[in-house]
Amino acid sequence: MALIPKPFRKYKLGPPKGDARQRILAQWRGVDFAPIEKGQAMRARKASELLPKVLKDMRLDNHRSDAEVVKVWNNLIDPMIVAHAQPTGINKGTLFVSVDSSVWLNEIVRYRRKEILDRLQHSFGRDFITKISFRVG
Repeated sequence: MALIPKPFRKYKLGPPKGDARQRILAQWRGVDFAPIEKGQAMRARKASELLPKVLKDMRLDNHRSDAEVVKVWNNLIDPMIVAHAQPTGINKGTLFVSVDSSVWLNEIVRYRRKEILDRLQHSFGRDFITKISFRVG
């Protein structure tokens, strides 16, 4: 009995083919872009890696600190002053406060500015609020 040689395997050249969808797209395009698309695909990243940058871009920490100042302002300052003056924002340590009339602006600036600044600095620290700017508006 003679030994019949085993049929040799056919080796395919080129990258391995993907699923049926990939093959059909490659035929339709005339070019197989699967390896290029796979290389250019963005890798999934953890939310914990992305969240700090997103929050920084949205400046949510600034909005949160503004909201916290308004909350403390409403609870800490005299209700008569709160009725006529509200903080509008904070920038580089300066708290901007809008006052509804020039009479109240004069009253607050002359007699209450130091007291308000001391109370807010006691709550937030001297570095967070360094001065207060009052405006009619």
